Amino acid sequence: MDPKRYIAFLRAVNVGGRVVKMEALRAIFVALGFSNVETFIASGNVIFETAERDASALEARIAKELKGELGYEVAVFLRTDAELSALAKYQPFDKPVVERAAAFNVAFLAAPPGDAAKKRLMALKTEIDDFRVHGREVYWLCREKQSKSTFSNAALEKASGMQSTLRGMNTVKKLAEKYPVM
Repeated sequence: MDPKRYIAFLRAVNVGGRVVKMEALRAIFVALGFSNVETFIASGNVIFETAERDASALEARIAKELKGELGYEVAVFLRTDAELSALAKYQPFDKPVVERAAAFNVAFLAAPPGDAAKKRLMALKTEIDDFRVHGREVYWLCREKQSKSTFSNAALEKASGMQSTLRGMNTVKKLAEKYPVM
């Protein structure tokens, strides 16, 4: 079976005083038997290839290995290169609104939020913050500096009832450009 490219978005890597060298992170993924392992900036983005197709089993396996190697829980959110390409192209907000925004981010979730979770997420909307839910992602538009926002990953996790990790859309778009669909 031909290998498939995945992008792992890891939560809790190089934040809150937990420093992980990218060389060590790559070594963990290589030890798991993955090929063409690369990291992209030092915020927990790992690109790799494998013939395995069960993404949720892969996420669990990677999370277990990371906990064993790093000593703390690391949530893992996998997307294929095709999924990454689609979400980088997705336009949840009008282009002029995005261009005027101070920040535009995407949160990765393990599963699409249900209706109740979507309602709680939309209740977080303010004059500064706006949100769109699309599949397993929550897009966050911050009209002013993020330091003026009351929104946080903790608020997102509470509203969605799931763990998540955030990335800037510029990072996501750069990843999609660098790792096009195989």
